Amino acid sequence: MKNNILSLVFLLASMTCFAQFGVKAGLNFNSNGELREVLTVGENILEDKGDAKIGYHIGAFYNISISKFYLRPEIVYTKTKSEYGSSSYDMSKIDVPVLLGFKVIGPLSVFAGPSFQYTLDNDFENSTVSDVENDITVGLNVGAAVQFGNIGLDVRYERGFTQNEADLFENNVKFGTVDSRPSQIIFSLSFRL
Repeated sequence: MKNNILSLVFLLASMTCFAQFGVKAGLNFNSNGELREVLTVGENILEDKGDAKIGYHIGAFYNISISKFYLRPEIVYTKTKSEYGSSSYDMSKIDVPVLLGFKVIGPLSVFAGPSFQYTLDNDFENSTVSDVENDITVGLNVGAAVQFGNIGLDVRYERGFTQNEADLFENNVKFGTVDSRPSQIIFSLSFRL
């Protein structure tokens, strides 16, 4: 038993030798989801995927390397925006991706993993918007990265798994819903500390 505990302590200590903390920031090209407007009492529905706008993110990560593989949990503040006609839908959230990566060759690696999202705020211009159905949702990140010393660049695609709707009101009358499920391409610059 004592040898098992010593082996576990040694394994954890050696893993932290290969662990690295870092910070990251970048731009998101995103769509905040589909807008569905009810046009008449007869339930005529207009669907608008919206125009994607540039958002941003900033956060931190912890990278654990084991041979050609690595595990990279991150915590990221993300601000996104989409436009629907003359109105815009802004959302801010905390993302927690947990990525499993594989070092392909030299500085190039590929990665994928779940992303847990917590919605902080959502705002639809010129209308009142309800809170989203679920504050916490799950999505998927998949992408590729290059690492040059302490500086890294990555590009990834993020997609939410399930609908997460918010209701839209004008003069206290519901006129539609917006699905806040993310669909975005994310460009990041990272720096290992």
